[in-house]
Amino acid sequence: MSEIKVVDVMSHDQGLLVHEEAVYTPNLNEKKRLASLDIFRGLTVALMILVDDAGGDWPVIAHAPWEGCNLADFVMPFFLFIVGVSIALAFKRVSNKFEACKKVGFRTCKLLFWGLLLQGRGFSHAPDELIYGVDVTMMRFCGILQRIALSYLVVALVEILTKNSHEESLSTGTFSIFKSYYWHWIVGASVLVIYLATLYGTYVPDWEFVVSDKDSILYGKIQSVSCGERGKLNPPCNAVGYVDRKVLGINHMYHHPAWRRSKACTDDSPYEGSLRQDAPSWCHAPFEPEGLLSSISAILSTIIGVHFGHTILHFKEHSARLKHWISTGLALLALGLTLHFTHLMPLNKQLYTFSYTCITSGAAALVFSALYSLVDVLEWKHVFLPLEWIGMNAMLVYVMGAEGVLAAFFNGWYYRHPGNTLINWIKEHVFVRVWHSRRVGVLMYVIFAEILFWGLVTGVCHRFKIYWKL
Repeated sequence: MSEIKVVDVMSHDQGLLVHEEAVYTPNLNEKKRLASLDIFRGLTVALMILVDDAGGDWPVIAHAPWEGCNLADFVMPFFLFIVGVSIALAFKRVSNKFEACKKVGFRTCKLLFWGLLLQGRGFSHAPDELIYGVDVTMMRFCGILQRIALSYLVVALVEILTKNSHEESLSTGTFSIFKSYYWHWIVGASVLVIYLATLYGTYVPDWEFVVSDKDSILYGKIQSVSCGERGKLNPPCNAVGYVDRKVLGINHMYHHPAWRRSKACTDDSPYEGSLRQDAPSWCHAPFEPEGLLSSISAILSTIIGVHFGHTILHFKEHSARLKHWISTGLALLALGLTLHFTHLMPLNKQLYTFSYTCITSGAAALVFSALYSLVDVLEWKHVFLPLEWIGMNAMLVYVMGAEGVLAAFFNGWYYRHPGNTLINWIKEHVFVRVWHSRRVGVLMYVIFAEILFWGLVTGVCHRFKIYWKL
């Protein structure tokens, strides 16, 4: 379903998903790989590992329980933004639309396969549980790779099928690049209208569920949630959850939502902890953070990323690219912050609200602009080499590192008790006890024994031109 290939560095995946041959530099006769995009991807994978493995001890970087935006909440939009940039570069020339569409479809299927295999209640239970297999009646259908697959499919098809309408050289004018790719913005506007109409117009009735958490005193009991309203963005009565419950089925949703760390659910908030005895019934319910309606909204993040890729193709000077990127990023941030602080639309990753799309896309624009300035303009590439290597082998690090497959292998070899593993010994004796603090020790372990470790592994892979690509 996927390939580990020994390839030439100028021709392997520029994105997590898509193939990119080369990028035009200001010298029109020169082509080279866009190193800043690799580094941005590597940084995003590193952030994913950091927030997943250290977020439990540092809730300030973990997903916000409901409204708000912590460091972890930037990871998914950053990935989608990078995918969008990569799509523009990969399909800058399309000689055969049918073959290009077939390649996109095949790649989408492979992403869905890996997503179902790895995510949530999927086939793999790495790294902590030494078991595999899944009860298909409880299998989680959605996840990170599934959301990326949907965004990639929609935006890549729009890019391919509208290729003839794009102008090779833009006319003068501030908004000429927007006009040249008007079909992308029509699709983006349609996505936004569908999302907002469903979010605010759908009537959410009362609903009930059976508690599936075996550690709960309510396990197996039926719980009821009172709603009977429309247009609400609170945890129990939003249309995003309602659509997922009706289409996916509540058993196929995520059973450990971030809202369990909210003050309404646990006295240990913002840390994870036992649910309060008087917690509302919805605290025990599943919720899908990568659900159907929110994934439709997430397509906008990829469309914005495609726009930044188009800027690379049409603007040949560094200064012109950076001016356009920074101004666009600041405008998105201003719009998102205005929507949030005027209470027109709160910042919410779980619902993937439009304000959240604007702020995270604006942040992605500024981070990408900064990396582009440092790496591709000032040529400080050597400073970011570990991140670049991770970015070149993002799928390898995601599967083996972020999803814990390699850690699960090592945890399978233990001394007398499953908790006595090499990984746990290193974490406890080399990091936690040295720093005399579990929080600091875990943070140092994740940075040096996980992120830096994968930087070195992917550096060796890069040395021998070995890349895992879909």
